[in-house]
Amino acid sequence: MTVTKDTLIGDILDFDVECAKFFFEIGMHCLGCPHSRGESIEDACYVHGTNADELVKKINDFLSSK
Repeated sequence: MTVTKDTLIGDILDFDVECAKFFFEIGMHCLGCPHSRGESIEDACYVHGTNADELVKKINDFLSSK
């Protein structure tokens, strides 16, 4: 899986639940909420005041290292 800013959080977590740690790091602790699972990375980063490009890179680096 390759993640982009448009990738839905739910799709990422369905692919690899270990990616949850990256969302926790930005203060997104509501991953079980149906609304958050339907948000894109870009939307979540906007709401939480973080950089979407940095989060995408972290997740892709993590997934490619497996």
